[in-house]
Amino acid sequence: MPWNRHVLVVANVTAGSQELLSALRTRAESGPTTIHLVVPATPFGGGRAGAMQKLQKALAEIRAIGVQANGSVGPPDPLAATIDAWDPRQFDEIIVSTLPIGSSRWMRAGLPARIEQFTGAPVTHVVSRPAEQGARGGSAPVRRDRTLMGPLSVLTWGSVPDQRRPGAHGPTASARHAGLSA
Repeated sequence: MPWNRHVLVVANVTAGSQELLSALRTRAESGPTTIHLVVPATPFGGGRAGAMQKLQKALAEIRAIGVQANGSVGPPDPLAATIDAWDPRQFDEIIVSTLPIGSSRWMRAGLPARIEQFTGAPVTHVVSRPAEQGARGGSAPVRRDRTLMGPLSVLTWGSVPDQRRPGAHGPTASARHAGLSA
């Protein structure tokens, strides 16, 4: 009897994306594969109710390509959701599906590497477009950091970033942080 691969998949916006489905199909073509999909109940994704809807829709799409699948809704933090579901006796690998790096909160947090570090499991990162993109015809919003420090703005210790347009009068954000005035 052939070996059955068990894969833990963590996804939210991209849970039913074509890129993720393609990766799962490829695994299933190499032998029997069972998927357990975890969808974190993130507040910006509709909370638990939104995660349950995404989970049900994605499971139907995964099963439609001939892959055995089950799933669960996890805590809002994707790392915690993964760690809660991870059992090295049950799963052979973890797949993390994210939006492209410019629009992915999970990538800005280094999620795939952090999951690999915490679990010691082989982690595959699949970059996907949102599953709903085709139906909406749009793309995920891209968050652009407006401060000069970008992602390092957390180091400003709670100060309010300068929201003025370039050329506005008064000290700039970088001048304020350096204790200078313009």
